Amino acid sequence: MLIKCPRCNKTNRLAVENFSKNPNCGACHKPLFSLPIEISQNNFNEMVNQREKPVLVDFWAPWCNPCKSFASTFTLGAEKNSSDVIYGKVNTEVELLIASKHYIKSIPTLIGFFGGKELIRLSGALSISQLQDLTNKLIHDSAQ
Repeated sequence: MLIKCPRCNKTNRLAVENFSKNPNCGACHKPLFSLPIEISQNNFNEMVNQREKPVLVDFWAPWCNPCKSFASTFTLGAEKNSSDVIYGKVNTEVELLIASKHYIKSIPTLIGFFGGKELIRLSGALSISQLQDLTNKLIHDSAQ
């Protein structure tokens, strides 16, 4: 799978089975999953269908003020939980097909996936403690 490093923007080729090994970027050598990664049509299905780690996806848009204010909270969540969960972002203005397929009616909307299945969904900006609770639920539900 091709994944852009959220720090240096270099593209990395990464085998899905290496997701659980907390891989580093080949260019900047920083952990790939320690910040939210950009998810696009090119990698969405592979990302949410894998069974190495659950994926929490933030569906957002650049014009959305709640999305903008929630972005730093989502980044903090990724920094704290990168060993257990992959945090990804889907720009609904660019990735219309993904947003449509997942019935995104309001933003921000968070969807937690594991093995191709939607495990959790919540719309609206969250506090860091609410995001942590949601992340813990996703980790728990994906272990079932």
